[in-house]
This record gives sequence, structure tokens and C-alpha cells, in this order.
Amino acid sequence: MKLSDWARKNEIDYKTAYRLFRSGRFPRPVEQLATGTILVHEQEPSRVTPAAALYARVSTRDQKADLERQMQRLRDFASARGLPVKRETTEVGSGLNGHRKNLLAILADPSITTIIVEHRDRMARFGAEYIESALKASGRSVLVINETEYKDDMVQDMVDVLTFFCARMYGRRSAKSRALRALKAAEE
Repeated sequence: MKLSDWARKNEIDYKTAYRLFRSGRFPRPVEQLATGTILVHEQEPSRVTPAAALYARVSTRDQKADLERQMQRLRDFASARGLPVKRETTEVGSGLNGHRKNLLAILADPSITTIIVEHRDRMARFGAEYIESALKASGRSVLVINETEYKDDMVQDMVDVLTFFCARMYGRRSAKSRALRALKAAEE
């Protein structure tokens, strides 16, 4: 396109665009024809090849077998959809903990366009909607295989929250029993 058209399109005065051209600091590739016309070459938008990341998480180390089965279900789902998988990540950690370095690495990688998880709470127990909307704003998405399993599971959420806080306060060994006792006391 001509320099004047480019300047108008980008809401820049023609003289400013011409000065940028003359100084050699023009932000796009340009060429001047023998007639004196200055042409601005539009850069082709870089094509982002869709790449998926599989993310599987379990809460404790004794669930390692569950972790591998979960990852296999993710692989099967991605291959059935024809999604090219760039990265497979497994993690052992609480869904309430926001400092999971493997998940943060996936979220920070702009080449991953789709994150596939089995359940929404495998990615984040709370705030998964915020993660999804932030990814959507950058043209990325989260694909959840099973949307319905944990819709109204408030009791399990409460047990997880109590277990997390009891583990922080009293240590990991007795956390589950203390959380269950606290729930039992709250019910009575």
C-alpha cells in the first residue's frame, strides 16, 4: 500500500510517516519505486499452529496409578479430536495451591493454544473460570473432557479446603482425620 494510505490507516500524519521513512526507522518493510512512490509492505500475520498441552494432576503421591490412567484418557481424547500434542505434564499437588510450577509453565507458553484437562478442578479447584477467560483473551482455550462430574460437589470442596488448612496448621499426617472430625462436629 502507498505510504499515504498507510499513514491514514494508522492515524499518523503523512509528514511523520515520511520522516520515519527518510530516517530509516520505519516499522514495516518499505521500498521506493523509480517514480518516487513509497510502498509499505504489510507483514503477513504469523500463522500459529495449534498445539495442545495435556495436564493431569492428583493430590497425593499414592495416586500415581490414577495419574497415569488420567494421562492416558487425555491422550486418547486428543488423538480422537486430531489435536497435535506438544506437551504432556503431570503434577502431584493440591488443587488449592496456586504455586504449581508445571501448570504455570504451560500457562506461560504462548505456543500452546489449547490446554486439555480431565476435570475443571484438576486445573484449579477455585478460579478456573478466571484462568479460562484470561486464556480466551489471548486466543487460547481450556478444553475440559468431563464438564459435569463435579458441578455440585460442595461437600467435597469443603473437605478439601478443611484438609488443606488442617495440613497447614497441624501437619500433613493428621490433616485428613482432623478435617473429617471438624466436618462431623459442624454437622452435629
